[in-house]
Amino acid sequence: QVQLVESGGGLVQAGDSLRLSCAASGGTFSSYAMGWFRQAPGKEREFVGAISRIGGSTFFRDSAKGRFTISRDNAKNTVYLQMNSLKPEDTDVYYCAAGRSVPSRIHVGAPINYWGQGTQVTVSS
Repeated sequence: QVQLVESGGGLVQAGDSLRLSCAASGGTFSSYAMGWFRQAPGKEREFVGAISRIGGSTFFRDSAKGRFTISRDNAKNTVYLQMNSLKPEDTDVYYCAAGRSVPSRIHVGAPINYWGQGTQVTVSS
């Protein structure tokens, strides 16, 4: 059983940057591709981006390309989502996720094995 704990969310202004972290415990972190998702109240959870098991490849939704990056430190069992040039429409609860598939398949709905509890990101205009 893998536990995922996100941190780093908060209230920022448009144009600011924020880095989310997701610390994993209880399993073999490097066995999983890691993804980031977002969800607004009453809406479906949406894919943001994902990184492969050893960090060699990433995949992002179109709105995140060029602004967001994902990295991971397998020695620290942690994955990061660096968000730059934030916009009010980036406001959501952000979740990290662990899955056995590859980032491009996670984008199109490959199964997720574990979810974090989420961290709120609010971008004011």
